[in-house]
Amino acid sequence: MIKIENVRVLNPLTDTDQVQTVYLDQGRLVDGHDLNKHRIDQSQITQIDGKGHWLMPTMLDLCARLREPGQQQHGTLKSEGLAARKNGILHIVTPPDSKPIVQDNGALLAGLREKALKDGGIYLHIIGAQTQGLNGQQPANMAGLRKGGCIAVSNANAAFANDDVVIRTMEYAAGLGLKVVFYAEEPEIAKDGCVHEGFIASRQGLPMIPPIAETVAISKYLHMIEATGVEAHFGLLSCGESVQLIANAKAKGLPVTADVAMHQLHLTDAIIDGFNSLAHVRPPLRSEQDRQALREGVRSGVIDAICTHHEPLSSSAKMAPFAETESGFSAFDSFVSLGVQLVDEGLLTPLQWVQSVTTNAAQVFNLNETWRKQSGWVLVNPNQSWVMEASSMYSQGKNTPLINQHLKGKVVDCFIVNVI
Repeated sequence: MIKIENVRVLNPLTDTDQVQTVYLDQGRLVDGHDLNKHRIDQSQITQIDGKGHWLMPTMLDLCARLREPGQQQHGTLKSEGLAARKNGILHIVTPPDSKPIVQDNGALLAGLREKALKDGGIYLHIIGAQTQGLNGQQPANMAGLRKGGCIAVSNANAAFANDDVVIRTMEYAAGLGLKVVFYAEEPEIAKDGCVHEGFIASRQGLPMIPPIAETVAISKYLHMIEATGVEAHFGLLSCGESVQLIANAKAKGLPVTADVAMHQLHLTDAIIDGFNSLAHVRPPLRSEQDRQALREGVRSGVIDAICTHHEPLSSSAKMAPFAETESGFSAFDSFVSLGVQLVDEGLLTPLQWVQSVTTNAAQVFNLNETWRKQSGWVLVNPNQSWVMEASSMYSQGKNTPLINQHLKGKVVDCFIVNVI
C-alpha cells in the first residue's frame, strides 16, 4: 500500500484536476475510508510526499515500432517494453510492418502479444496488414486477423498497386467492422524524398517530400471513406493543410480520427541543417507554419491524440549520408518532458495533455475498457530539469535529435497493476 500526500491528481476518467492525498494498492486507487474499514496496518503503508508532482494514469501510445520480430539489432520487446514502462507507457499500438511481416497472419498475433507481455511487461495492440505481406495487391485475410485480435488494418508505409485495391480492402474491412489506418503519403509524389520541401532541403541538395504528398493522399482516402462507410484513422499528420482536411471531414460527419507525433509539435525542418541524420524521420519534420497548425489542431481537438512515433535504431543506422540513413526517432524517453512543455507553453492544460495520451488515445480504437482494466498510475515531477544523455536512456535506440538537450519534466515512479 502506498500513500501519496499533496499530489496533483490528473484523472481523465473523472475529469478532475485537484491536489489531494491518495492511496494506491498494486497500481489501483483505493478509497482512504476503506483503510480503517479493513483495518490496514499503517506501518505497512509507504508514504510519499507528492507536493509539486502530478499523478496521472499510465499512457496508451498509438504508434510505436518495437523492432521485434526481425530487427533486434535496433530494439527488442524486452528493451523497448522496459523503456515504455519506465516512461509511464503501458499500452502500445504497433503498425503491421515488422521485418519479417507477421501481421498478415491472425494465428501469429496472440503469440506476439504474449511475448510483449512476458518479455517487455507491456500490452501490445496490433494493427493487422491490409494486404498480404503489405504487397499492396491482394487483400490480407482480414477475417482471420480480426479473429486473431487485431484492432485495425493498415498498409503502413507500403504503397498500394492501385486505388481499386484500396477501395476493395476498405469495403472488406467495413464489412468486418475493422477500422482502417492510413499513414497518408502519395508515393508518386514523395518518390525518393526524405525531407520537407523547403529552403534548407534545397540548399543542402536533399531529395524532398512536398506537403501535397500527404494532403493529396488524405483527400483521396476521405472520398473513399465516404463511399465505403469504413471507419478510418489518420496517423502521424505532419502538414497544416492536413488538419483542415480532417476538420472538414469531421464537420461532414465522416467516421475519422487522427493523431500526431509529439516531435511534430516541437521540431521543424530547421534542425536538418548541417545534414543532421538524427533529424531524419518520416513523415519529415515540416515548416514552422505546419508546426503551429498541428498545435492548433491538438488544442482544438481536431487531432484526437498525441503519440510517440517511437522507432529505435542502432547507431550504425544513422552513420551514412543523410538520404541513405534510416528514418526514425527514439521517442519514449522524451515523451513526458515534451508533454510538460506543451503545458508550460499554454497549449494544453495538464488534464488536457493527460487526456490526449490516455482516454482520447484509447477511444480511437475502442480500447477504453481494456486500458482501464490494465493500467496503473504515473508520478511525474513537472519541474525536474535534466539533460537527455544517451547513457541515461532506457531505449536501446539512442537516435534522437534531443541528445544533450536540457529538458524539464520527468517520470519519478510508476505504480502498475500486476502485468504478468
